[in-house]
Amino acid sequence: MTMILVALGFLIAGSTLGAQNQPLPDQASFLIETRKHLQTDSTLQGSYVYLETRRELKLDKGGRTRGESVKVVESYPGLPGEERWERLIAEDGRPMPPDELARQDREREQKADEMVQRLAQNSSKELARQERELQKARRERDEALSDMYNVFEIRMIGRERVEEHDTIAFVLTPRRDAKPKTRVGDQIRHFTLRAWVSENDHELVKLEAEGIDDLKSGLGVLARLHKGARLSFLRRKVNGEVWLPAVVTYNGSARVGLLFTLRRSGTSEFSGYRKYSVDTSEGFKK
Repeated sequence: MTMILVALGFLIAGSTLGAQNQPLPDQASFLIETRKHLQTDSTLQGSYVYLETRRELKLDKGGRTRGESVKVVESYPGLPGEERWERLIAEDGRPMPPDELARQDREREQKADEMVQRLAQNSSKELARQERELQKARRERDEALSDMYNVFEIRMIGRERVEEHDTIAFVLTPRRDAKPKTRVGDQIRHFTLRAWVSENDHELVKLEAEGIDDLKSGLGVLARLHKGARLSFLRRKVNGEVWLPAVVTYNGSARVGLLFTLRRSGTSEFSGYRKYSVDTSEGFKK
């Protein structure tokens, strides 16, 4: 769910907006301008360390809570060509034991050592691999972005205030005749969106998505995310320099195989953003 939500956020991250009593900007020009400011949140987070608190509720048919899990992780920039490294530091209100933290650190150090060895043995080959991964990610992002503009009919509906920011509000409705070319495009056509975009910084502030029909997905076994699933995404400006994820929420149910239905509700809260350095890393561990 989070991956879909982040992908949806690519579409409208940018704006130029005047005061509340001024005419709305021309939508076509506005949307052209938005693409100049698009970057994935994973790219923007690349130079930051942060804490993420994940809360998930297991729900019954009536929407009542049957169980809860809470995990707190430290998230560090990944090694070149790899995903971010997450260090689990607490679970369900209990800090991880020192030996478990040490085990996680050893695994991370081992991967770093392996990369250093690959570079020492054949630096040109390893650097070429990293560059291929980078170009592949950029190409997939651009293709998905183009697909999303083709999938949605975008309508500017007015101005709203969100967390002390002047924003322009949009409604995005999937076109019935849309023929997506990418996996992301095929997934997002099952959602309607509302989005709020900052005036001054040309950045997405808030996004809400609702499933308008069932979404099939391969998750090791055939799964179906049911109509009515809701996702939301809130971003905040960090250190006066960059907009980054603050809160992600989701609520919905999914049929897994032919046996059972999962019903879940949850949030991910991001905090403690700090520029990454060795000193930053050590500071989190103290």
